[in-house]
Amino acid sequence: MPFNSTRYRRRTLRQRLTVPAIAVGLVAYFAFHALNGELGLVGKARIEHRYAELEKELAVVRGEREELLRRVMLLRPESLDPDMIDERARASLNLVHPQELAILRPSHASAK
Repeated sequence: MPFNSTRYRRRTLRQRLTVPAIAVGLVAYFAFHALNGELGLVGKARIEHRYAELEKELAVVRGEREELLRRVMLLRPESLDPDMIDERARASLNLVHPQELAILRPSHASAK
């Protein structure tokens, strides 16, 4: 009498743990990069810190720009300031009056 039944093979421990091990590995990979990646939680804190530094630098540069604009406005032909003309002439000609005291400071170009 022929026996036509399907034979059931028990899966080994290795076969049963392969898919869950791969899934755990993928979850661990993505969790690690969600925390430590360039755009992860740590990366976000770095980006926010850099943003705050750049905001401070921008405020300094804007202040310098406003100061330069104010000085340029004093040199416009419509609103010439005699003190500004005197200051610029003395700086470019390197001259002082005999009764004046000259205090020499290093220039910005040589300080850098």
